[in-house]
Amino acid sequence: METAELIKKVRRLQILSSHLVSETLAGNYHSAFRGSGMEFDKVREYQVGDDVRNIDWNVTARSGTPHVKSFIEEREMTVMLLVDGSSSVAFGSGTQNKMELASEMSAVLAFSAIANGDKVGLIIFTEAIEIYLPPAKGRAHVQRVIRELLSFKPEKAETNLKGALEFLSRIQKRRSVAFLVSDFLDEDFNTQLSTTSNRHDLIAVRVGDQRERQLPNLGLIRLEDAETGKQIVIDTSSAKGRAQLLAQAQKLDKQLDSIFKQRKIDNVNVVTNEDYLLLLKLLFKKREKKR
Repeated sequence: METAELIKKVRRLQILSSHLVSETLAGNYHSAFRGSGMEFDKVREYQVGDDVRNIDWNVTARSGTPHVKSFIEEREMTVMLLVDGSSSVAFGSGTQNKMELASEMSAVLAFSAIANGDKVGLIIFTEAIEIYLPPAKGRAHVQRVIRELLSFKPEKAETNLKGALEFLSRIQKRRSVAFLVSDFLDEDFNTQLSTTSNRHDLIAVRVGDQRERQLPNLGLIRLEDAETGKQIVIDTSSAKGRAQLLAQAQKLDKQLDSIFKQRKIDNVNVVTNEDYLLLLKLLFKKREKKR
């Protein structure tokens, strides 16, 4: 049974996402993503400039005039949301943690998809696949996606990006648009990332928090890795110590940017308590220009 608080959160996110999509993103989404192919529309008389490879020779022979087959883009797509639910994604230094940000963005993407007539599926993963909702259409289905995201409590702590991508390949045989929403605090996923991006239109959405790269001057503090439990002590009063934290974060940024660039994977970096809507619009416009 859902609690009143959960119902309230689901409703709030549903209203917010629907508004953002209808007011801002619907047209951008439609222009940014192609359907899975072309489907036959009709046969019509040949016109100057038509591709001769599309001539329908049977109709041409019967009518005595050249006719061609015309095609339209098959618009319906399947959108898969792969959302990292590991312990590190539960971190947040403000009013919102990374999982809440991931849930809100996923809701916006899901409503964008159904507004375009597409199917939406959900995979929430840690070091295991914890929740899988097969692709479906309709607002009721998206409401269930939102409920699963908002009520999610992980059974495992660590991250397995490779396993999540392998699972997608097993259950989704046809090409899909796959949003991989994670903080990407994992290793040994590069090869599978490449394999998946060849089969699906893979988009990386990296969620982060400002305190992962910049700490205030609080003296000695103890930090714990949420996934492994490993602890370290950092002297935040030391400018050198704070610089080392920033350098480590920037190193990871460069590594991931290089990985995505090599594999031609579109990606966007979003931070808690900052407006992600503009970044999504820029991503969609960038994809539109590629078409």
